[in-house]
Amino acid sequence: MTDSVKYLLDETRIPKHWYNLMADLPSPPPPVLHPGTLQPVGPDDLAPLFPMALIMQEVSTDREIEIPDPVRDVYRQWRPSPLYRARRLEKTLQTPARIYYKYEGVSPAGSHKPNTAVAQAFYNKEAGVQRISTETGAGQWGSSLAFAGALFGLEVQVFMVKVSYNQKPYRRALMETYGARCIASPSMETNFGRALLAKSPDNNGSLGIAISEAVEVAASREDTKYALGSVLNHVLLHQTVVGQEAMAQMEMANDFPDIIVGCTGGGSNFAGIAFPFLGAQLRGGQNVRIIAVEPAACPSLTRGRYAYDFGDTGHMTPLAKMHTLGSAFMPPGFHAGGLRYHGMAPLVSHIKELGLIEARAYHQVSCFEAGVLFARNEGIVPAPEANHAVKGAIDEALRCKESGTSKAILFNLCGHGHFDMQAYTDYFAGKLTDQQYDEKELAMALAGLPSVPETA
Repeated sequence: MTDSVKYLLDETRIPKHWYNLMADLPSPPPPVLHPGTLQPVGPDDLAPLFPMALIMQEVSTDREIEIPDPVRDVYRQWRPSPLYRARRLEKTLQTPARIYYKYEGVSPAGSHKPNTAVAQAFYNKEAGVQRISTETGAGQWGSSLAFAGALFGLEVQVFMVKVSYNQKPYRRALMETYGARCIASPSMETNFGRALLAKSPDNNGSLGIAISEAVEVAASREDTKYALGSVLNHVLLHQTVVGQEAMAQMEMANDFPDIIVGCTGGGSNFAGIAFPFLGAQLRGGQNVRIIAVEPAACPSLTRGRYAYDFGDTGHMTPLAKMHTLGSAFMPPGFHAGGLRYHGMAPLVSHIKELGLIEARAYHQVSCFEAGVLFARNEGIVPAPEANHAVKGAIDEALRCKESGTSKAILFNLCGHGHFDMQAYTDYFAGKLTDQQYDEKELAMALAGLPSVPETA
């Protein structure tokens, strides 16, 4: 038997529909509220930011939503993505567990993010939009939307969290290669950015701040819409091509996961791998244990409060009920920039409250240790964000070793680390340390949560 087995589907097996978990939930999540009236938002409230097709997907309860042919045509460039059995890693760990990983690093941008970037660019183009503004943390989302914008002839403006802007110059260069404009956030280009820099010239930025800047730009221009790479229902919906393909590939391998692991920042890649399996379980199918892994320096699921909060620091977005550290929370500048977000997707938060998933948090040094071990066995260098999923899968495999049980573990290797090698350089030089958030700052951020009556 070979050390690594690749399970492939041909392009005819690219999903024709996105899967919507909303159709199978035992109870719906709390509604998104208008911050002024505290009433549920309607399509007209979201129209300044998104094309109507995406707004309707955001509120849909249909189990399946058809993927447009032009989107599937682009997906064919890298989908279906491969599923691997990590036999060398299993051997090194001396575990009876069977470890599988879905590898999304084969996309042009190197991560899972184009699954929704292509869809969002298509719907914006269909609506006559000329320009899209967005934010990005580590740069995976920004480079993916830049790629999609180039395909559909859209101008793309990306506000990149400043700490990542400085840490990851090659991500910035990739966005510019695709034709996007990349700006360090907070910036002097928006009222909100200028106000922050006046108070704190050395502000490292956060995803919440970058979102505020991108939303401000979109709201102020008729030709511009806003695109988000995670958190919202329609974004999670688009990622379910990952899990649907994985279900078919696991069947090809004559196996089924006992445990699914995904890293979580806003929740998109985690939802992509987990939601189709969870939906099948909710419809009476086989049970699976689902684990969300987040950074200990920004632990929204494990330390955050389940409450209504703004999705951005400037309070320009509607209020969503989610696990949050507070919109004013400023995470430390650790290398997994894509996971430095104060809140978790409302839909992921809801299933956590329902007890359908577990959550755990890891520090970055142990995650890089896991990523290096994985790379030396499987040959793929994971992105810093993906290292959290690698660490979670390895821990579960070691538990199988301790208990002598053979379980199938599936995780989403959501991107490669080719543009993140400075982080690995710092790790090998002993410069990578475990970042700690400020407990007093967290308490202050949580104290500043908006007041929303329980009946809202």
